[in-house]
Amino acid sequence: MKYERAALPTPTSTSSFWHSEPNAFLLGHRTTDELPTEADIVVVGSGITGSSVARFLAEDERAKGKRVVMLEAREACWGATGRNGGHCQPLLFDRAADVADFELKNVAAVRSYIETHNVPCEWRSVSGCRTFWSDKLMAEAEREVTYLNKIAPDIGQRVTIIKDKEALKEHCVSPDCVGATITQGAGSLWPYKLVTFVLEKLVKDGKLNLQTKTPVTQITSSDSKHTLHTSRGTIEAKTVILATNGYTSALIPQFADLIVPVRAEMSALLPPKNSTILPDSYGMVGALSQPDNNDDYLIQRPYHSVPNPAGHLMFGGGRASGILPTVGISDDSVIDEGSAAYLRSALLKVLSLSGETQGLKELEAVAQWTGIMGYSRDNHPWVGKVPDKEGLWLCAGYTGHGMPNGTLCGKAVVDMVLGEEAGEDVIQRQEQMVKGGELPKSYVISKERIAKARMWPTVEVQDREGISATSRV
Repeated sequence: MKYERAALPTPTSTSSFWHSEPNAFLLGHRTTDELPTEADIVVVGSGITGSSVARFLAEDERAKGKRVVMLEAREACWGATGRNGGHCQPLLFDRAADVADFELKNVAAVRSYIETHNVPCEWRSVSGCRTFWSDKLMAEAEREVTYLNKIAPDIGQRVTIIKDKEALKEHCVSPDCVGATITQGAGSLWPYKLVTFVLEKLVKDGKLNLQTKTPVTQITSSDSKHTLHTSRGTIEAKTVILATNGYTSALIPQFADLIVPVRAEMSALLPPKNSTILPDSYGMVGALSQPDNNDDYLIQRPYHSVPNPAGHLMFGGGRASGILPTVGISDDSVIDEGSAAYLRSALLKVLSLSGETQGLKELEAVAQWTGIMGYSRDNHPWVGKVPDKEGLWLCAGYTGHGMPNGTLCGKAVVDMVLGEEAGEDVIQRQEQMVKGGELPKSYVISKERIAKARMWPTVEVQDREGISATSRV
């Protein structure tokens, strides 16, 4: 399959539950009435990555005095981060050890910022419970945990395997499940509230010019500057950082086969009456005849001490039950009724929910929506300078796993940008970052990596044939 460029974000979109309590300061926000004609650094995208890039620029003395402008096609945090599952859960045993370590650091960095600034985003430190629904999948997980304990015992000790039915019951998992892993170091949150807290603070501190409802339609480049074209005019900058995830190839066509948009379904479900909060965040692998490489995912909102404390079950996935195409799709204005129906009914089968469940066939959805993920062809984010594009940087392609990666990926690209401006050799700086655990080597953009990634089957073929993430690591 030859991939077409991703489309720009749709002007209208399905209504994410996370947007049900919008940030009034940021709605329709434009820090200046007119789009500036130039800036020192332009950041495109206002999700977890874009906001992290802007924050780390503001915190770095090397960027002092620089004019930073952020362009967002829709409202602030209206893309994948404002539509995801609310997970900040590291995947440890099905990743390389350096990636697992990086994800743990990322989760810790997110938690630290929230605690330091007392961000009201419903952060909850939880264990991550991944359930496996076939003997094959469970055996594979056990092999991977054993290997992790061999090569990185400090990380491996965070993972416990449970197969005993009583142990599964303690985690509210159906006895039909083969087994599960319990991972320490995960969190759940209201992602939109975290990102908009960061953006509002930066704008009010005079560190960021945010321009919402300003889609970038094209980037043209000269020897020393990039011109970003929008419906409101153009803006020039020497440095552009794209935090565009699944929409990346709309602006960098050569990445059309490397970062592919994939539409996913989410829901906010009311729990059974008189039920209690679940102990973990959850991933369901191969449940209810879903393919082995398509996880379902769940967190639960609080029952008290927050606005609208209804304990909503924030449940996503069910892609194989969908009736509409997903791979290569950039349109999040459509609900897939097949996937939505699956999400309403599945939790009553895969979990042992407390409360009044007798006779329930499905849970009531107070919101159903879609979002666009960015699937990476080699299953790793793309962080660094775009080859042969001086001053153009990219931080995207999380394959549905952005919350445990985007914050420190944003920090890494800022360090590369400012290091190069200070006269450092970017390749040497990247090597230092890899050696110091600041960024996995597999995330760094290079011509060699691009060529190697293109030796893999396309994202569509991998998805259709069930090639799992672990086999692409």
